Amino acid sequence: MDFLTVTNELLKGFGQNCLLFALTLLMAIPLGLVISMGSMSRIAPLKVFTRTVVWIIRGTPLMLQLMVVFYLPALFFEVNLERFHAAVIAFVINYAAYFSEIFRGGIEAIPKGQYEAGYVLGMKKSQIFFKVVLLQVVKRITAPMGNEIITLIKDTSLARIIYVAEMLLTAENIVAQKVIVWPLFYTGVYFLVFCGALTLLFRFIEKKLDYYKG
Repeated sequence: MDFLTVTNELLKGFGQNCLLFALTLLMAIPLGLVISMGSMSRIAPLKVFTRTVVWIIRGTPLMLQLMVVFYLPALFFEVNLERFHAAVIAFVINYAAYFSEIFRGGIEAIPKGQYEAGYVLGMKKSQIFFKVVLLQVVKRITAPMGNEIITLIKDTSLARIIYVAEMLLTAENIVAQKVIVWPLFYTGVYFLVFCGALTLLFRFIEKKLDYYKG
């Protein structure tokens, strides 16, 4: 199998990685924000429940979660999820838990005095959050969010455990069929380029936010 053919095959697989990456971000970020609100809730049962779920998700391997989401519905409810859909569900739940902790840490790091000052000025709670707190939170969470997002693109290769036709599984199939090893290592180039682009993007965002030194 020549280099161009392998490249085209891996690109098809990488398309699945990119789609999984994009769908996970699209759903996990807002879900993570909702979960973070539950973790900070004054309603004790909700707070305990939310933090317990986050603890379980963060404390168990993503690979195990993929298998649970894909196999358990079929075993107990006779519901057969498509492999890619199961991967999306598992990734969204996993990363929403991690994002929620980043959001919670960023929000709780804002001094309470800023909220109090806003109330003194007659601002509503929503106005304080969007006009005073939000930009500060964004600056504080940019670096940790960047790290998690870069980790996400690499973690998409774990979808192969339930036989989603992503790039690494494609490379493994080529290696098995053609008895050549280099396509497996070639996959690293795709991840390096993608992660490099994300790194530059987040550096740019951090510089744009440097106007605020708080």
